[in-house]
Amino acid sequence: MQIELVETFLDLFETRSFNRTAERLGLRQSTVSARIRSLEAALGHRLFQRSRAGTEPTTEGLRFAPHARRLLHDWTEARRAIRDMGSERATLRVGIQHDLVGEHFSRLIAGFRSALPEASFQFEADYSAQMCADLLSGSQDIAILFTPRYHPDLQFETLGEITYLMVSTETDRLSDVRPDTYIMPHFSDALPQVHAQLLPQLSATSLSIGQNAAMVSLIRTMGGTAYVLRDSARILAEEGIARHVADAPPLSVPIHAGVHLRNRHRGLHRRLLQILRRHFGPGPHHDARRRVG
Repeated sequence: MQIELVETFLDLFETRSFNRTAERLGLRQSTVSARIRSLEAALGHRLFQRSRAGTEPTTEGLRFAPHARRLLHDWTEARRAIRDMGSERATLRVGIQHDLVGEHFSRLIAGFRSALPEASFQFEADYSAQMCADLLSGSQDIAILFTPRYHPDLQFETLGEITYLMVSTETDRLSDVRPDTYIMPHFSDALPQVHAQLLPQLSATSLSIGQNAAMVSLIRTMGGTAYVLRDSARILAEEGIARHVADAPPLSVPIHAGVHLRNRHRGLHRRLLQILRRHFGPGPHHDARRRVG
């Protein structure tokens, strides 16, 4: 069985849209359809039912899904084992949320390399949804993320939290923040709902950003008001670009570690988790008062 058929099935199982899967995989819709037909022919059953209401998995498709995930994971592990044959170093693939690649990232890498000198590391900055998919497929060993996508084959642990503060090029008082120049934060899936409860007067905005670096860039070039990481708020204030809106509530986003259940008891993965607990645990850069969870 060609592994790309399984990959296409799993993506369509998630999106429930042939168009969306084609976009995500960089394929034509006709190619997606052909792959699904080939897989159905190999299995002897229909896996999806298409109608005007959309695309839904059949009973056989629902039953095949967990086996497909295991097939993809085993295939990835087999390729990795062959690639690493003859190498003395184990390669650990680590996914990390974009906003966690900053001032303290070098300390995390130093901690990994010091504790595991026998290993080599491959880091990739990404968003939570993709990292969870990569954990399921086996293309990542561990993920450091904001929003877990809970699944029977994945295990998550809360490590700590990271703080965002409101800054503005226009004012240092919350009552004077203008909705038309305010940029809505969307750093985690839970944040918009909590933000609407805390700041309902600023919920109807025309622009929303999900990455700190992009938010800082917009503040520098366009001005306005936004939430940025604590370190970014300090730098913007020191440069005279923006002021801290002191009476605005700080927002704290939880940081989680995710692993595949097959790896949770492996020695290297357990040592990585110990390092992450120390790095992201309570400390001076995680002292927020308002938590988004």
